[in-house]
Amino acid sequence: MPLRDTSAHQDATDRTFQVDLRGLVDLLSHHLYSSPRVYLRELLQNAVDALTARHAVEPQGAFGIRLYADGSVIRVEDDGVGLTEDDVHTFLATIGRSSKRAERIAEQRADFIGQFGIGLLSCFLVADEIHVLSRSARTPDAPAVEWRGRGDGSYTVRTLPASARPRPGTTVTLTPRADAGEWTRPAQVHALARHFGSLLRHPVTFDDGTGGTGGPGASINPEPAPWARTYPTPGARSRALAAYGEEVFGFTPLDTIELDLPAVGLKGIACVLPEAVPAGRRHGHRVHVKGMLLSEQAEEILPEWAFFVRCVVDAESLRPTASRESLYEDDTLAAVRDALAERLRAWIARAAASDPDLLHRFLQAHHLAVKSLAVHDDEILRMLLPWLPFETTDGHCTLDEFARTHRTVLVTSSVEEFRQVAAIASAAGLGVVNGGYTYDRELVHRLPEIRPEASVADLDPATLTAHLDPVDRETELAAAAYLAQARDALSVFDCDVALRTFQPASAPALLVDSREARHERTRSQLAREQEGGLWGDILGALRQEAPRAQLILNQLNPLVRTAVSIDEPELARTSAEALYGQAAMLSRRPLRPAESSLINRSFLDLLAHALRKDS
Repeated sequence: MPLRDTSAHQDATDRTFQVDLRGLVDLLSHHLYSSPRVYLRELLQNAVDALTARHAVEPQGAFGIRLYADGSVIRVEDDGVGLTEDDVHTFLATIGRSSKRAERIAEQRADFIGQFGIGLLSCFLVADEIHVLSRSARTPDAPAVEWRGRGDGSYTVRTLPASARPRPGTTVTLTPRADAGEWTRPAQVHALARHFGSLLRHPVTFDDGTGGTGGPGASINPEPAPWARTYPTPGARSRALAAYGEEVFGFTPLDTIELDLPAVGLKGIACVLPEAVPAGRRHGHRVHVKGMLLSEQAEEILPEWAFFVRCVVDAESLRPTASRESLYEDDTLAAVRDALAERLRAWIARAAASDPDLLHRFLQAHHLAVKSLAVHDDEILRMLLPWLPFETTDGHCTLDEFARTHRTVLVTSSVEEFRQVAAIASAAGLGVVNGGYTYDRELVHRLPEIRPEASVADLDPATLTAHLDPVDRETELAAAAYLAQARDALSVFDCDVALRTFQPASAPALLVDSREARHERTRSQLAREQEGGLWGDILGALRQEAPRAQLILNQLNPLVRTAVSIDEPELARTSAEALYGQAAMLSRRPLRPAESSLINRSFLDLLAHALRKDS
């Protein structure tokens, strides 16, 4: 029996998505917004956008925003363009639907911070009902429109006589829930308004219902941004900007850098931190968009190397993300980041050229940040490399000072190697720079680009030992038996023993052993232990002739002169182990378990020998 084709008899039914407003609000509160406090920012943003649209209609009008909070109700009233009944349905009651007017507004979005719609839903984070009363300024005799939205997803709209709201504009009223008191108390509302709106270009006033203006003052934003004000002198301007930076960030800036990018309407300041910060640790920056605080943690506004400053900026053309709590990563933001980086470079250049005291204080605190920049920026390298401090055998000094004293600059590959050789190299007249810190070795090797007369080379054990004086043949022969005992005792550490003379005489021994040599010996040891297996074959294929460490005994040291004359084999071995252990500890590198055990054992053996001798 053939199968029947029933598809023609099954009609598809079109259905519409159902939006669970409670679920949407929960999504907003837990995944889009960082805190319920954003409800006030969204209300202020909507009011500012309404005022922006009103100014397009009446450019000469004097309009503002009034904020009221008495603990039982929160009200935000603006003199903006207002809403018609169609606008109410389009912007307050529809989520995600496009319309011709919405598209026109999107085209004009550069004039607005946000727009009605999803932002207003944030009010459900603190209230179960939102009441909006609005009257359009576009039509002189327009009626007032009332919209009530509830947290269960229902809403009502009705038209009221114009007398219900005598002036055009919009009033949004919230009745806070009992569990939202943390965010809706009058003092907190005032603080949030100051936090988000202190740089807004429209006047914002606050009233706490006590019969006066309430709070610390009537005006939320009594003055324009500090960089937008005029000052009698450049010094007064500089002090005012520094005071603002201290107020915002809580520290006294080492200096303030004015930021001005007219192409994107960005103005602000960068405050140079007075103390060093860990490398790579990026501070958040305060970013305002058209006066409204967008984020206090906008790391993306500056490049990673600029962790020595914190910025507060106000921009016109940066795009906020959907939550309006961070910046959208696009070509504009990338261009702004590059332009601000140039401003920081220019500040460093000015300090180097005209304010050496400021440059010195800056480099004392932030030399690591400048080193990270100099690695990738040839201009900064040429300008500042001679000024940067490094750890050397002459102490902490700049490369410029060091290169004047040492025509050949030697650089170690690790901190521990520098500590092994620093005292000996200094006494031998060698100029060695500690290249073990981040960026240092790479930068030292670029010194000839700035100072062609200087030469730079890596320090290796052969270079150092070549500068140690050999002992005479008689002394070498007299110490031969002891040196043989010492080599045998230290063979377990792949360590050779030699006798030399070097300064300072107080140093009994020098252990010359690079990190690479230790790694190669460890690999060789593993290969021997794994011989015959797959892993052993791999290590064997990689194995080179394992370089040996070298314990160099100082014939000028009285203890060494006594040790090499020991004719008792066991005591000779113990003294050699003790000298090796002491040299290993002076190198400040991590000790292997076998070395720690040797140090303890040799100490106890020497103590036992001393006690037997005394008895």
